[in-house]
Amino acid sequence: MKVDYLIVGSGLTGATIARLLKDAGREVLVLEKRGHVGGNVHDQAHPSGIRVHTYGPHYFRTNSEKIWEYVNRFSSFYKFEAVVKTYVDGDYQNWPVSGRYIRQVAGEKWEKGFQGEPRNFEEASLAMMPRVIYEKFVKCYSEKQWGLPASSLSASLARRFDVREDDDPRLMRHPHQGIPVDGYAGFMSAMLSGISVMLNTDWFDVRHVIKARKHLIFTGPIDAYFRNDIGRLVYRGQVRKHTYIPDVGYVLPCGQVNNPDPGHGPHIRTLEWKHMMPAQLAASILGTVLTTEATITPANENSYEYPFPDENNAELYNQYRKRANIIPDLLICGRLGEYRYYDMDQAIERAMYIADSILDNQHSIIFRAA
Repeated sequence: MKVDYLIVGSGLTGATIARLLKDAGREVLVLEKRGHVGGNVHDQAHPSGIRVHTYGPHYFRTNSEKIWEYVNRFSSFYKFEAVVKTYVDGDYQNWPVSGRYIRQVAGEKWEKGFQGEPRNFEEASLAMMPRVIYEKFVKCYSEKQWGLPASSLSASLARRFDVREDDDPRLMRHPHQGIPVDGYAGFMSAMLSGISVMLNTDWFDVRHVIKARKHLIFTGPIDAYFRNDIGRLVYRGQVRKHTYIPDVGYVLPCGQVNNPDPGHGPHIRTLEWKHMMPAQLAASILGTVLTTEATITPANENSYEYPFPDENNAELYNQYRKRANIIPDLLICGRLGEYRYYDMDQAIERAMYIADSILDNQHSIIFRAA
């Protein structure tokens, strides 16, 4: 069997490329190992009626009118601006940490804990905040998440948070923020509507049977494509424990509470899903679902979530990337394929660029711009 464009993986990257190629009249087939489309962008209804995000919380946000218009093709969104708290010293504090709290703890004329060019995550964090804040909010949380001392992690990891002078509790300030009215499972199914998809199909099992005439677009782990022949890239994933508590309204002050203190358990955060639902619908449900997430290094590719931010893995990725780039008509892309963390809007933007490059017959330049 042959198809013009064979896409391996139906997550945001694969689904967006498939949609745009299909819209342009191209022949597309998507292969998906799991029994549902969407990769980690998926949710399901708890028997209580509470919608739980299967692979951790997904807060959609974007600054781009183009991307906002694109996602609204597949579902309307209800407004949701995530608020995250961190449990420190027996109380809930804003994350990112507020200017008020920093001044309260470190003084009005607080000083950063590091000066100079940061060489690692710890120094990059201290370059933004006093050491006392770093110790309370960042150090133990990050070491729980990655399983290594913060001083051994890449400085680039610190770009994912900031320190604020104001007390705005919102996690992000993008003009467009929300969650699909039909849920993420419905959203991803709509994105792939009218496109041929084979579920429960591992490309490695059918690669000699199903072939691409023009392009193979592989969104799985890049090292897996090469059968890990020069080593495995390291990923982190989450072990999730769900608890239903009947006969209560809410337990937590917001949808996500970070847990940096090892003395409060191995999990890095607790989620309360009702906070992420439309207020009127949530108010009609008695009882709540809490989910704790503890970080592990998974062996199963289906559990890969976060590429590991250190120099050894970056170098191994670069070796695989050089090999992938010289294989004709092969594109390895997406969070796993590019060994890079993408927010949802970033994944869509990148997939749009890749699809446009394919349609313009300029695919050879894609990874020069990565």
